[in-house]
Amino acid sequence: MSSSFPVRRTSSSEGDSQPMIDVRKRKRMLSNRESARRSRIKKQQQLDDLINQEAQLKSQNSQIAVQINLVTEQYNKVESENAVLGAQLRELTERLQSVNSVLHFIEEFSGMAMDIPEIPDPLLKPWKLPGMVQPVIANSNVVRF
Repeated sequence: MSSSFPVRRTSSSEGDSQPMIDVRKRKRMLSNRESARRSRIKKQQQLDDLINQEAQLKSQNSQIAVQINLVTEQYNKVESENAVLGAQLRELTERLQSVNSVLHFIEEFSGMAMDIPEIPDPLLKPWKLPGMVQPVIANSNVVRF
């Protein structure tokens, strides 16, 4: 009796190829899993590094902000002192001019020769002080943190 279904015969080489394919497939799956695991570890390490870098940058930022505040306070203090000194200079210059004016008046009406000191030009023009011929050059060591 013949059956309507064809009988398929497998040779020994065909039967052996299926387990070989399964072995290769299993190896590839294991290799892919290992590669994925290494990729996840690498990604996590990169994330950890970025988190550490963020913390370090935030710390540096805080330190710089504190230093900026200190330098700003110093600047404001020096600016305030400079304003006081400028006001004192103007007041003393005005007093000296008044005293010289009185001395000139006395000299003119008394006929006596008086040694009236001239007001030094730098007092009248403080931006042209004698010691300030050379420009002020700042370097990176001026402000220390």
